[in-house]
Amino acid sequence: MGQIEWAMWANEQALASGLILITGGIVATAGRFAQWYFGAYSIVAGVLICLLEYPRGKRKKGSTMERCGQKYLTAVVKLFGPLTRNYYVRAVLHFLLSVPAGFLLATILGTVCLAIASVIYLLGKAAIRGEQWTPIETKPKERPQVGGTIKQPPTNPPPRPPAEVRKKPSVGEEEAASAGGPQVNPIPVTDEVV
Repeated sequence: MGQIEWAMWANEQALASGLILITGGIVATAGRFAQWYFGAYSIVAGVLICLLEYPRGKRKKGSTMERCGQKYLTAVVKLFGPLTRNYYVRAVLHFLLSVPAGFLLATILGTVCLAIASVIYLLGKAAIRGEQWTPIETKPKERPQVGGTIKQPPTNPPPRPPAEVRKKPSVGEEEAASAGGPQVNPIPVTDEVV
């Protein structure tokens, strides 16, 4: 049985919790809750988390499906270097960002989800196993050389018989075919009426 890559789970959990924090923050701010400033904080924290977690990391084995538009945010995440690549730092950052949002009912679900993502990063052995965020880099596709693959274009129109059945035309047949003369059927045709 294969090893679980905990960082992938934590990434999905953190991205979802960032979206939940944004939604709860909008509800708290638009609803003018008593402590609406925690809602405004949740919006800012949710956007920061979504920007950090949107680019998926490359898996150790197998292929990783890149998210739509990920390459633009990957460049931003790469700029911060070990601060964003290290899962210990991400676990602590997510936990610290989740604490203030826990004081408001509208953002408590996002807080719990973000704390779970932090636990997955830390205790789910993503950081302990030494997993690290690495960007998905697309390799340029090699285009086959057209001149190298096709030696000579076919002279017969399709459908063509297999290569073993084909015979090489003699010089006389080539001249007759190019002159537009009648063609000779190589297979004898007999008309049998039953």
